Amino acid sequence: MPMTPNPAPQPIPASTPRELLLWLLGRRRRLRVTGESMLPHLPPGQEVLTVSPRQDGRPPQVGDVVVIRHPGQPETLILKRIAHRLPDGAYVLLGDNPAASTDSRDFGPVTREQILGRVVCRFP
Repeated sequence: MPMTPNPAPQPIPASTPRELLLWLLGRRRRLRVTGESMLPHLPPGQEVLTVSPRQDGRPPQVGDVVVIRHPGQPETLILKRIAHRLPDGAYVLLGDNPAASTDSRDFGPVTREQILGRVVCRFP
């Protein structure tokens, strides 16, 4: 599946007091980046807060960084950026660092149901 990365990925914003409060209240999930696929915006070791689709209040959009289970390793969560939305409603996910990313070029598009959350900010 030949694809090009999102031409201008946006940096992930810093956390705000509101997001930290929502995390303390259990309405945000904290995850740690472990690979280099999202460089330069999310380096290994960076922590992020995510919101579940149920609590998000908006559908996933092109440019969002989302969490899915790796299709080939369901115990592994991965972060990727939505590069395209296809006419059938599926999403094409790409890493910001294509040379170090396993993404839709490898496992194909994902459905909305496969998206477990959206990254809302860096932590802390």
